[in-house]
Amino acid sequence: MTKSMTAFARCQNTTASGVLTWELRSVNHRYLDVFLRLPDDLRGMEGRYRELINAGMSRGKLECNLVFRAEAAVEGSVEINETLAKSMIHACEQLNATLHQSSVINVVDILKWPGVVKQVSLDMKPVAEASEVLLQQALDELMSNRQREGERLNELIVQRCDAVDGIVTEVRKQMPEIRDNHRQKTLSRFEELKAEPDMERLEQELVYLVQKMDVDEELDRLDAHIKELRDVLNRDEAVGRRLDFLMQELHREANTLGSKSADIRMTQASVELKVLIEQMREQIQNIE
Repeated sequence: MTKSMTAFARCQNTTASGVLTWELRSVNHRYLDVFLRLPDDLRGMEGRYRELINAGMSRGKLECNLVFRAEAAVEGSVEINETLAKSMIHACEQLNATLHQSSVINVVDILKWPGVVKQVSLDMKPVAEASEVLLQQALDELMSNRQREGERLNELIVQRCDAVDGIVTEVRKQMPEIRDNHRQKTLSRFEELKAEPDMERLEQELVYLVQKMDVDEELDRLDAHIKELRDVLNRDEAVGRRLDFLMQELHREANTLGSKSADIRMTQASVELKVLIEQMREQIQNIE
């Protein structure tokens, strides 16, 4: 079934280390264009993220934003190097003994010494694994939304296919009358001029004009393209480019139908066809 390229998904997961949030936005694009905005600690996962995205999508501009908020208790925790701190205190005591003075050892000064206090580094491996699982969930949600939107677009396109079929059927019914009217108008002009035409030559010219205004081939091709369009809409694959090509073919036949117009009804039919085809083309721009 058809899938839209326009959708949004947001998934969040709370882990022991903090809160992960993926936001995905996709819009129509000729090819697959992926933009990732990641925390610095998770940039090493970019290749894996792209693998997951490429496995599920073939077209569309996709913006992916990953936010990680570490738990305050984990983010603000520090670790004391007790061995180094004891060494510093012992050194201060030795200096006091050597200098024969009893200076007060300042705890703050000890803590300021490089290496005595260090911030606990967060283990990002579990976070990275959780972010990968969460991305797959977000992609599933995004694809589900694209599927639902694609189904709505499918319905709109099918409605216009039905309208095109109706116009083609009506033009076929009208063609014998249009040909006959054209013949009668030509003969009436001779009667008005009170001229005696060469009937054999006149018949040849009328046959030539009928052939010139014949649109059976264009109507047959319109039928064939609409049938192909309906078939493509039911395929379980990316069909946007093929649908766009069919729109070009349909537009070409509608133009030819208008150029061969010998009656206001055919002109109107050509205009209505172009309107319907353009409406379908606008919808197809959003189909993957």
